Amino acid sequence: MSQLADREIVGLTADSRLVEPGYLFAALPSSDSNSALNGADFVAEAVRRGAAAVLGPPGLPAALKAPIDVAVIEDPEPRRRLSLLAARFFGAQPRVVAAVTGTSGKSSIVDFVRQIWTALGRNGASLGTLGVNSAPVRRELAHTTPDPVVLHQALADLAAAGVDHLALEASSHGLEQQRLDGVAVRAAAFTNLSRDHLDYHADEEAYFLAKLRLFEVVMAPGGTAVLPSASDLTDRLSAVCRARGHDVLTFGAGGDVDLLRRDVRPDGQQLKISAMGRQAEIELPLIGAFQAENVLCAIALVIACGETATAVLGAAGHLTGVPGRMQSTGGGVYVDYAHKPEALRAAITALRPHAKGQLFVVFGCGGDRDRGKRVQMGQIAAALADQVVVTDDNPRGEDPNQIRAEIMAGCPAAVEIGDRRAAIATAIGWLGADDVLLIAGKGHETGQRVGDVTHPFDDMDVARVILRGEEGP
Repeated sequence: MSQLADREIVGLTADSRLVEPGYLFAALPSSDSNSALNGADFVAEAVRRGAAAVLGPPGLPAALKAPIDVAVIEDPEPRRRLSLLAARFFGAQPRVVAAVTGTSGKSSIVDFVRQIWTALGRNGASLGTLGVNSAPVRRELAHTTPDPVVLHQALADLAAAGVDHLALEASSHGLEQQRLDGVAVRAAAFTNLSRDHLDYHADEEAYFLAKLRLFEVVMAPGGTAVLPSASDLTDRLSAVCRARGHDVLTFGAGGDVDLLRRDVRPDGQQLKISAMGRQAEIELPLIGAFQAENVLCAIALVIACGETATAVLGAAGHLTGVPGRMQSTGGGVYVDYAHKPEALRAAITALRPHAKGQLFVVFGCGGDRDRGKRVQMGQIAAALADQVVVTDDNPRGEDPNQIRAEIMAGCPAAVEIGDRRAAIATAIGWLGADDVLLIAGKGHETGQRVGDVTHPFDDMDVARVILRGEEGP
């Protein structure tokens, strides 16, 4: 540590290929239990590239194949230390930061929060699966919750551009890998918990505990937790939050923000909402009870960040849709990101009242991800839709035929068409005047990952081309 006194650190990275002279290189243990790679294996390369310091777990010097002539920082939690260093290095963050965790709804909620802030005249932004979205700064992100260096660079850029309100998604991976440590979260919301990412987490309890870190570790004491009123986990979450010194706001049936009435409309729904004793009716141009629930959460989160209930309810009347979230192409076709069992169930259920005729579903499952959900999603689709087409999603490194076979075990009466464009075209060809089609799984994505190659593919664009009767690419 004494060697650090005369060394200027000009950058940070956990990727040895990105090291430049004067950088600190974080030699992190692999987060993949199946991977033999370790940050220590890349220290020599980082030093050759000019690293001025190396961060790693205790015992790092002994793990190196040869001694190095740079400062070494040993820390029992090197991932957390990197996050805290990144926060200090980049310095600035938006003044108000709200975070959302849970299995489903995160992308919609952070976008709704951004929209409400904007309607209230705040300089708002959202950050997550859909990238960084604000008036002055827009960029794509490789991960829902990016690595701490990318994250804190984005926070600093937003602050420099005048953005003072940010809503961000907190993924279970990002929380467990301590990427969000160092972010000054004022309010945090929990949406729901259902099966997901069990290829990474040991079980559902481990998955939940990763999300619990947002309230138990990341958000400093004195924040506000926004929790679902009707969840089986609310009592447990509330106890943790109150022990941490957080206030608690609830949304949903009987909560601080409650849905008093929901009337389905042909192109959306009318909601009567009570928030902190104030009431308002809003027209929501979005389909599905789950979207109404997302709106309640967003309203509660904005109130938790200091806005009045009256102002927030007024601003919520201006909400619009989120890319790839129950997005209509016209012609009775909807595209949704639903790629988890309960999300697929919610999407099909949401569309059922709008299908006077039959309801068709096209979906697949991603490769190199939780295999256990495949048969479950097949069973859900078979039970709730009138006809199902099983196709490829992002097979990645897996055999797409095997992925489809595992889904088909849950819906043996489904039609199997591997080519996603052909699958969409087939289902659109079935549509009658009163029928509805859900294309699920990829939502806003503009590429299909096959092996190591991402091919251009956008469900919305493909569906629109087919509906117009064009051949397309």
